[in-house]
Amino acid sequence: MCMKGTLDIKNFTRRKAPGLPFADVAHAVLPGWDISLVFAGETRAQALNVALRGKDYIPNVLSYEAGPESGEIIICPLVADRQAPSYDLSPKNYCLFLFIHALLHLKGQRHGATMERYERAYLARFIHPSTSHGTTHRNRH
Repeated sequence: MCMKGTLDIKNFTRRKAPGLPFADVAHAVLPGWDISLVFAGETRAQALNVALRGKDYIPNVLSYEAGPESGEIIICPLVADRQAPSYDLSPKNYCLFLFIHALLHLKGQRHGATMERYERAYLARFIHPSTSHGTTHRNRH
C-alpha cells in the first residue's frame, strides 16, 4: 500500500468516481491509517462479499483491516444509487455516508446509537447542506 496516513482510490466501474473529500474524512476518522478505497461493480462486490464474509449478496459497502492501521473499503456505486433515496440522501452523499460507515467499522464501532451519532456528525461536517436531502439514522448493509 501507500505511505502512512494515505488514501488510495481505485475505480473498477465504468462510471466516474464521485468527487468527494474522501481523504479528509479518512484523516478525521482514522488519522495515520492507510486506506484503500475501491469502487466495484455488482459482480465484483458480490464475489468479494462471498470471499470475505461468506455472504452471497451484493453489498453496498465492505470494509476489512489489511494490516496494522491499514484498511480496505469497497463501495458498490450501483447499490448505493438504489439505496440513497431510502436514506433521504443524494447518491453522492450516500456514497460518502457509506465511506464514513466503513471507516467507523475499521475503528471498531459496531452498529448502534453511538455509531449513528458519529455517522451523522461526520456527514454533517463533510457535506454541503445544499447537496443533501437530509441525514440518516438507519444502517443497512
